[in-house]
Amino acid sequence: MNLQLTNKTALVTGASAGIGRGIALALAAEGARLAIAARRVNLLDEVADAIVAMGAHRPVVIECDLYADDAAHTLASGAVTGLGNVDILVNNAGGSRSFSELHVSEDRWQEALALNFHRPRQLAHALLDQMIARHWGRIINITGKSEPDHVNGAFCAKAGLHSWAKGLSRMVGKHGITINCVPPGRIHSEQILRNYASEYRQWQAENEIPIGRYGEPADIAHLVCFLASPLAGYITGAVIPVDGGLRRYQF
Repeated sequence: MNLQLTNKTALVTGASAGIGRGIALALAAEGARLAIAARRVNLLDEVADAIVAMGAHRPVVIECDLYADDAAHTLASGAVTGLGNVDILVNNAGGSRSFSELHVSEDRWQEALALNFHRPRQLAHALLDQMIARHWGRIINITGKSEPDHVNGAFCAKAGLHSWAKGLSRMVGKHGITINCVPPGRIHSEQILRNYASEYRQWQAENEIPIGRYGEPADIAHLVCFLASPLAGYITGAVIPVDGGLRRYQF
């Protein structure tokens, strides 16, 4: 299937490793020109080298800390300057913020919300006007599960992101812009390997995931590429899990 992404431009955050790296490689393989962003610029350079080795355009590399107050402006301006415009935004940067205690400081809440809600929202709004001007755009948010078994700041932020994306999709659809969310299941990444022992991963794959395995970044990337393409122009405001059937909710 030709996804018609040749020379489309895309900004991918959190692109230095894991899911973000997989998305960047997949978009580049489809012919998109990229700006990739993260804090670890040495790893971004490795991603850029891998993309060039595929025969694709070398991406614009943007070192950026999303905790900085001006992060959204810095990223948006850097991507537009480097690429000329941004057709596709993939908000991938984020991270779990598990709160095991009952009372959590406001600073910890604000940190979780800034990374997982405010910065993706601000970055999208920083790029919306130039998408509207060209009457085309794609915003894809890599989010999280909606089955919390305790309080996790990231889960709360991602739930807000789902709501925001659904509402905004109804306001910008007339401009040819779609906004969708992709909650990953258990996808092999630094965070997964850090937080879950190999014995648990094997047990969960065999007992809780119908497909019988943990996912790979490419499993997310394939859907992102489709949602980013002109072929997915009638899909917007959706939350589409990629989890091997792990989650039990029906919507």
